[in-house]
Amino acid sequence: MRLIVATKNNHKLKEIKKILKGIKLPIISLVDLDRTFRIVENGKTFRENALKKAIPVSKIYKQDYLLGEDSGIMVDHLKGGPGVYSKRYAGPDGNQEKNNQKILKTLSGVSFKNRGASFICCLALAKAGKAIKVFKGSLEGKISLKPKGINGFGYDPVMYLPAYRKTVAELSLVQKNLISHRAQAFRQLKKYLASKNI
Repeated sequence: MRLIVATKNNHKLKEIKKILKGIKLPIISLVDLDRTFRIVENGKTFRENALKKAIPVSKIYKQDYLLGEDSGIMVDHLKGGPGVYSKRYAGPDGNQEKNNQKILKTLSGVSFKNRGASFICCLALAKAGKAIKVFKGSLEGKISLKPKGINGFGYDPVMYLPAYRKTVAELSLVQKNLISHRAQAFRQLKKYLASKNI
């Protein structure tokens, strides 16, 4: 029995292994499997996308646990957008920098008090084609007026945390791993696996 993380991203797998250190199951990714999977992320919510990543693969590898993850940013002024489109907010040729520039441009002229935003992470645990549990983490903040910081990735340089007076990209990795939306969700997962003696 293994925990298969529905990703092909080695960097993400390393990060997950570090967070879940101590669990009994060997942790592998889609790259380690004997067949190829094409996962279509067309859900309307992070939860739906996380389940879409986990359930289909769990129908084939029935003895294993499958973990799907989806995350992004929701901005109050954009009525929760870009949401599930966070990674491709600036279009198919977009990247982290273009996404950040677009969000700053879109919010240009919006007062700081109205720039509320949340990072969201959803994890879906599945086995034999059925969802077992979904874990959710969130981190509240505001969209800054300009990017700051060199740590982290994605929208970290524009997500300002009033309690720290810094953007997420200005935090140390240790600080970020204590409070991030992803860390919160994974801590819940780790606690659940421990409670089930997995």
